[in-house]
Amino acid sequence: MFYKKDNSKYRQGLDGITFKTLVYGNHTSLSEFKLRKDSIIPNHTHPHEQTGYMISGKMTFIIDGKRFDTNPGDSWSIPGNVEHGVEVHEDSIVIEVFSPVREEYL
Repeated sequence: MFYKKDNSKYRQGLDGITFKTLVYGNHTSLSEFKLRKDSIIPNHTHPHEQTGYMISGKMTFIIDGKRFDTNPGDSWSIPGNVEHGVEVHEDSIVIEVFSPVREEYL
C-alpha cells in the first residue's frame, strides 16, 4: 500500500480532533491526527500498542498516571491496555502507528 499526501478524507474523532489512516498492513496501521488547542482525549485503554511522533504543537500525555509534556520531535510508545489520555495545549499534528491494525480507523 502506498499513500500520496492529500488534505481530504479526514474523519472527526472527539471534539477538536480529526484523523485519517494513511496506510495499513497485516500487523500495523499508520494514522495522522490533527488536534485543536484545548482539546482533551479522556483517559482510556485499548488493546493496541501505540507508537507516535509529534510533528508540531504541544501536548501533555497522561500514561499510567504519569504526565509527559511533548514538543515537536518527541515520540512515545504506549503498551496495549495501559490507561492514557491527552491534553492539547497548542494546535498539534502527530503520526501514530498501532499494532495490531486499528480496524475501526480504516
